[in-house]
Amino acid sequence: MSGEPLLKTVAVIGLGTMGTGIAEVLARAGREVVGIDVSEAAAAQAVSAVESATARSVRRGRLTERERDDTLARFRTFTDLRAAADADLVIEVAPESYEIKHQIFRDLDGVVRPETILATGTNALSVTRLAADSAHPERVLGLHFFNPAPAMKLVEVVSSVLTAPGAVAAVTDLALELGKEPVAVGDRPGFVADGLLFGYLNQAAAMYEAKYAAREDIDAAMRLGCGLPMGPLALLDLIGVDTARTVLEAMYAESHDRLHAPAPILKQLSEAGLTGRKSGRGFYTYEAPGSATTVPDALTPLAGGPETARRSVRSVGVAGSGTMASGIAEVFAKAGYAVVLAARSEEKAEAAKSRIGKSLARSVDKGRLTAEAAAEALDRVSPAGSYDAFAEVDLALEAVAEDLEIKQQLFAVLDKVCKPGAILATTTSSLPVVTCARATSRPQDVIGLHFFNPAPAMKLVEVVRTVLTADDVHATVRELCSTIRKHPVDCGDRAGFIVNALLFPYLNNAIKMVEEHYATLDDIDAAMRLGGGYPMGPFELLDVVGLDVSLAIEKVLHREFRDPGLAPAPLLEHLVAAGCLGRKTGRGFREYARR
Repeated sequence: MSGEPLLKTVAVIGLGTMGTGIAEVLARAGREVVGIDVSEAAAAQAVSAVESATARSVRRGRLTERERDDTLARFRTFTDLRAAADADLVIEVAPESYEIKHQIFRDLDGVVRPETILATGTNALSVTRLAADSAHPERVLGLHFFNPAPAMKLVEVVSSVLTAPGAVAAVTDLALELGKEPVAVGDRPGFVADGLLFGYLNQAAAMYEAKYAAREDIDAAMRLGCGLPMGPLALLDLIGVDTARTVLEAMYAESHDRLHAPAPILKQLSEAGLTGRKSGRGFYTYEAPGSATTVPDALTPLAGGPETARRSVRSVGVAGSGTMASGIAEVFAKAGYAVVLAARSEEKAEAAKSRIGKSLARSVDKGRLTAEAAAEALDRVSPAGSYDAFAEVDLALEAVAEDLEIKQQLFAVLDKVCKPGAILATTTSSLPVVTCARATSRPQDVIGLHFFNPAPAMKLVEVVRTVLTADDVHATVRELCSTIRKHPVDCGDRAGFIVNALLFPYLNNAIKMVEEHYATLDDIDAAMRLGGGYPMGPFELLDVVGLDVSLAIEKVLHREFRDPGLAPAPLLEHLVAAGCLGRKTGRGFREYARR
């Protein structure tokens, strides 16, 4: 058998950003590429874009001049569909419209050979519906690349009930030869990656629309709290607000899940022509249409914010002896604050201080801290076996068990022992801050400061105001966050705040995909890492967080918002009931070696 590739000539129909990116990937991998677009200008722009991209690769040493010349020679453009006559594979990346795509497939039936494979790049429309309209439905499948196609590794290979296995095998092999990671999925709107991603983006748009948090804070929270490469609103602008709305409409038509019903803001922006980067304005305003550079607009926060009086904070009390309490105490001690670390017993407080010492020593070993700075920070931490030691602190911050009754009791104690004017803060991630405040005689002094684990490493702090929190308390803790080198984001006092309210419905939807046998754990994790830029797949993350913790947060969100789509997936409840809680028990969604 010769070494000739099975799919040697590939036609790409639609030379927008995605089509051009796919054409570049194919040409660089030695395929003859026939680029087709009804617009001569689009075809010329595609050639120019590939020339620029390959020139950059030569400058960076990723391509030789000879390889670049060969790549460019393999990419030819046309405005007539008949140019696809000799193609072994046709990939259409036309606009997301059944009418347009049906017309292309009907026309291709009269142009290509009967054995030519026809692939649609859709992420929102039914592959089955497109295939059924073709003369040879068995040769039609979905081939969903991610933007930018040259950089993104994931390719979803989508089969309809009509697709021939040979066609699936051929394009899967091609994806592997292109250096991509193909994931096999069934035909439903959004497939795996977008099916999970767009629900999350929609929730973020709804959160912004409700004026719960500023666009900059929503985006910063998800970047810093979850390690995502972009915030959800910036990503909507990149994808195109109109495109997102189309995908969500298709998802909602199938699922009838309110989480997929497009947020009204998406319709408003789309119909006003504010479709994101491509139009120069969407959730943000850009330097010019197509630019990635944002410029200030009427919604851009003023530097420094409004001028409000601040309270003086020199000493901090941290209540608790767990990982979070010791991590927060370490953060304040490193920033030069005197820290009282109080627990229910002297032994627990000493153990927490010892944990801080070990953490500081690791920082010294890694060259992040000098031995002198570490010793000074540890000296600033005073362990105490009673909360009476908080009598003179300026800020008392609790990091005890996530149990409302325990927190209320503690706030009643802090109310008695802390001096007048001291700020009282809770690190809760899901409980109502105002309920803690009402356990005191000074609810105006109470605020939420939700640190993320591990506190010394994670930059984000969610600053949670209640309707009773005083302005100077809010201003003081925001300034304090900057002093301890954290990034504060403002949010109101409702379940999940920003990060958990957006993260956990996404995790829950991933579990539902597995329950429905739509995709495997491994494929879903790979799809979200490679297609969504997540540092961990949803099941890796669930096992790290703990399935019991995840279930508790899901229940709180469901109770607060009463949305059926937020009801915890039964599979999560079953695993928790069976004691499979993730890495900490050696088994969750996956099994782990016991240490």
